[in-house]
Amino acid sequence: MPIHSINHFFIRAENIESTKDFYVQVLGFEIMPRPDFPFPGYWLGVNGSIQVHLGPSNIPNREKYYLGTPHDAVNGQTGVIDHVAFLAEDPQEFVDKFKSINLPFFPRYFSESKLYQIFLNDPNNVMIELNFFGITKAPEWGGEDYSKMQRVSEIKA
Repeated sequence: MPIHSINHFFIRAENIESTKDFYVQVLGFEIMPRPDFPFPGYWLGVNGSIQVHLGPSNIPNREKYYLGTPHDAVNGQTGVIDHVAFLAEDPQEFVDKFKSINLPFFPRYFSESKLYQIFLNDPNNVMIELNFFGITKAPEWGGEDYSKMQRVSEIKA
């Protein structure tokens, strides 16, 4: 069940376009292909590898989409990072371990991208996302299907 690299970190941006422009124009990131998540955003990367995932901070029900963001989370302050994601292998081994130690986790599935995810909190309440690519069907222990989630069409001012 090795974790072999960091995949990305997610920023809830007050102004998603200026944040994207900063990473692209100032730091040299590229805009990467991004699945059709139910909320707007960007994947930014270097050398073909995703490093930063951006999403708008002020969307309705953001705690539903951003699992590291409680309903009362602050905006506009430093440290507004929703989660840290790692690439990993063998999701069943992780699930078995988490169940054996009674560690709560929340799975999600994105069939279009053959992506399975497991979210859990570290002891400091930092949301950790484990990404497993190449999964062709949701495992028996399930997971919320991104393609069936309500779409976000507005960003609050």
